Amino acid sequence: MLHGISLLLTLLLYEKIGCLNVTYQMDIISDSQKKHLKLSMPPLSAHDTNSSMFLLTGFPGLEREYPWLSIPFFSIYAMVLSGNCLVLHVIRTEPSLHQPMFYFLAMLALTDLCMGLSTVHTVLGILWGLSQEVSLDACIAQIYFIHGLSFTESGVLLAMAFDRFTAIYNPLRYTSILTNARVIKIILGILVRSFIFIIAPATRLKFFHYCHLHVLSHSFCLHQDLLRLACSDTRFNSLYALALVICTLLLDSILILVSYILILHSVLAIASGEEMLKPLQTCISHISAVLVFYIPVIGLTMVHRFGKHLSPVIHVLMGNIYIIFPPLLNPIIYSVKTPQIRGRIKKWFSM
Repeated sequence: MLHGISLLLTLLLYEKIGCLNVTYQMDIISDSQKKHLKLSMPPLSAHDTNSSMFLLTGFPGLEREYPWLSIPFFSIYAMVLSGNCLVLHVIRTEPSLHQPMFYFLAMLALTDLCMGLSTVHTVLGILWGLSQEVSLDACIAQIYFIHGLSFTESGVLLAMAFDRFTAIYNPLRYTSILTNARVIKIILGILVRSFIFIIAPATRLKFFHYCHLHVLSHSFCLHQDLLRLACSDTRFNSLYALALVICTLLLDSILILVSYILILHSVLAIASGEEMLKPLQTCISHISAVLVFYIPVIGLTMVHRFGKHLSPVIHVLMGNIYIIFPPLLNPIIYSVKTPQIRGRIKKWFSM
């Protein structure tokens, strides 16, 4: 049911994530921010717009609480970085974990780690009062990594679904099907799909004329958010990015759903209830990771679609949850639900 809903809402997310209109942007920034924007940004012209700075939106109305808000956000980012580094270290140092399932898990942890690193400097920079501005080049770089890593995570979740399907549907040929060489090819294919095809729309952002107020909707840069500020012809970016979303998030969702239908069909063919439960237990961690990835997507879509009357803080908070929720929870899920990783961590702490 959740996957069915996500298939319909993923496209809406593309249009809604970070895409508050200019009027809404004027409403969410405080008077002090408006004054700061006017003082720090000179009048725009066709020659200097691309060298202008953009103002990131923090948490409107809570500027005085930033020192206190920085404590939980710093703690969350510290958990994201330490948790994913711990999972990577366990997989690297434990020989028994050198198998396809854990190679994909290492790729997922590395993706989550990079997602945290790509946004921590702007989010904490705002809360600590270091900087609320970002240059166009830095913004485009952040857009490239945020969206590329989102596509990578979707592809890794699909690869993990294929791994579980192969292990349950054809366990005798599991090692011959998912060889190390094949796993490397799958990972390279995911990276190529995620980062090569996004170069074109990201590069075009550099040459757009930005004539609207340079205020972004979140504490980080997003493609469609920056696109809303452009007065150039953005049809290629819009259509290309929409096609990319369909070929990644939407297609991956369908294939993950199909893989679990086939897994369920295979498990139901097992006569014993105990034998049915054992293979399904190996999928719990992956199912949880899929839910952790798609629930924030659906939640953010619903807030932007039906929650326009809600406080602007809710919109900004949901945007941050979408970015940091999966990197925070995935290490916890796999540390708790995977016996090999849990046992290794317990062994370290007992020593």
